[in-house]
Amino acid sequence: MTSLTWRRRFLGACAATAAAAVVPARAQSPIALRISSSLPADPNSAHYIWYQRFSEAVSKLAQVKLDLQYFPNSQLGKEADVVQQVKIGSIDLMLTGSSIWATVAPEIGMLDLGYLFDGYAHVFKALDGGVGERLSQILQERTKCTVLAWGSHFGARSVYTKNPVNNLAEVKGVKLRVLPTTAFIDTFKLLGAIPTPIPFNELYTALQTGVVDGFEHDPSTVLSTKLYEVSKHCWLTEHLFPPMVAVIGKRGWDKLPASVQPAILRADADATAFQRAQAVEHGKQAIEALKRLGLTYHPMAKGERDQVRRDMEAKLWAAFSAQYPATKPLFDAVAKHRG
Repeated sequence: MTSLTWRRRFLGACAATAAAAVVPARAQSPIALRISSSLPADPNSAHYIWYQRFSEAVSKLAQVKLDLQYFPNSQLGKEADVVQQVKIGSIDLMLTGSSIWATVAPEIGMLDLGYLFDGYAHVFKALDGGVGERLSQILQERTKCTVLAWGSHFGARSVYTKNPVNNLAEVKGVKLRVLPTTAFIDTFKLLGAIPTPIPFNELYTALQTGVVDGFEHDPSTVLSTKLYEVSKHCWLTEHLFPPMVAVIGKRGWDKLPASVQPAILRADADATAFQRAQAVEHGKQAIEALKRLGLTYHPMAKGERDQVRRDMEAKLWAAFSAQYPATKPLFDAVAKHRG
C-alpha cells in the first residue's frame, strides 16, 4: 500500500473507531478471514513471508479475535476464480501477483509490460509515489476490492525452459506458459515465443507432458514449487519486476469492526515493509539454491535487452496507454522515477 493510501485509510478507520462502541472480546466469536495463495506455505514463498508477519501482528490484537485461515497451493481454486470469489466475498483476502487482477481492471496490466522497470527499487519509487494509489482506486471503482499491500516477489521474472535458450533467435516458437492477461501475451509475442495461458497449478504437469516448453517466473517461486524438476535452464531475461499484492474484498473489510481496522492497517504496513526488506536476499539465495539443484543460467545479451526494451516502449507501452488513457500519466510517473 502506498503511504498516502495507508494514511487515508488509517484516518478513516480511526474516525469510525471513535464513533463505535468497543465490544469486549469475550462477547465475540472469532471473526474468520479466508486467505488464498497460489504458492506453498514455504519460507521461499513471498506470499507466506507476508502472511506470517501479518498473522503475528494480528494475533496480538486485544479488541477482537481474528481467525486467519490460510489456504496455500491454490486450495480454493484457480487464481482467476479466486479473484471472482474475493469480489463476491466468499474469500476475504488474496495474496498474489498484481497480474491476475488485470483480468478485472486492465489498467493494472501496465505493471506487466516487459522491461518497464529497472528493478524493485524503481518499482516501489513509482508505486509509493502515486502510481499504486491510482491503480488501487481503479480496482476499487471496478470491483470494490482494495489493494492493502504492494509487496515484492523474490527476484525478477525470467524464462525457464526444458531445453536451453540463449538468445532471441532460440526463443522463437517456444511455447511458454503465461498468465491470461494481454500484457503478458503481447510481451512474449513480441519476443517471438508462443504465449500459452494455463493455470499455475497445472504448470508442473503441463511441462511434464509437453503442453508447454517452459514458463516465466521468479526464482523463489521456481524453488518453492519444485519447477526446477521439470525445467533445467533459465534464460536470464529479468523482463519483469512484478509486485505482490494483498487484495481484500469489500465484504471481508466490512466484517472487521471499526475498532480493529486501524490495527489491521498497521499490521498490513508492517508486514509489507518487512517482506520488501527480505525480498532481495531471498531472491539471491533462491538463484544459488537453483544452481546447486542443477539449473543452468544463460544471461540475456545486453544488446538484445536494450533492443527489446526499445521495441516494448514503441510498440506496447504506447499502445497500452492509448487503449487505457488513465495509464498515460502513470507511465510518465514511472519514467520520472527511473534512475
